[in-house]
Amino acid sequence: MNDSEPLIEQKRQQLAACLDTLQIKYQSYCHPPLMTCQEADRIGLIRSGSRIKNLFLQDNVGKRHFLLITYSETPIDLKMLAKEQQTKRLGFASERRLAHYLNATRGCVSILGLFYDQEQQVELWIDRQLWHETNGLQCHPLDNRQTWVISKPDLTRFIEYTRHSIQLVDL
Repeated sequence: MNDSEPLIEQKRQQLAACLDTLQIKYQSYCHPPLMTCQEADRIGLIRSGSRIKNLFLQDNVGKRHFLLITYSETPIDLKMLAKEQQTKRLGFASERRLAHYLNATRGCVSILGLFYDQEQQVELWIDRQLWHETNGLQCHPLDNRQTWVISKPDLTRFIEYTRHSIQLVDL
């Protein structure tokens, strides 16, 4: 067991308790640690729900933060996205900011991290095509050794509970 294991377990339990309180059901999969979707491909991992990537971004001055959710295979043009969203240059936020705003580490970024953004400082951007096509999303419970598949209506309820709003974006 490494030093961060108790903290990871605590976060997972907090998220599970939140979902239980909201009467949100999820399908849970345990697997080896996965930093990327490509690693899941290499081990032949099959799970239900839409496979996604979660990108934690910031504007060029670090005043605004964004969680972008899209299909795992969708290419992202940050310059075009910044222009379309009328924000200054976009880039990946630091691990320090990721920990501060979403209580997550690299490789464990998840929409479920919005639970920890209690001041709603992170803006949620979801790929419009993904949101219209999906029935449920694969989410890490801030632990890349598990995947929880949550239905779109239940995710919507979770997002509302965290007092965030969904901004659909065209990628």
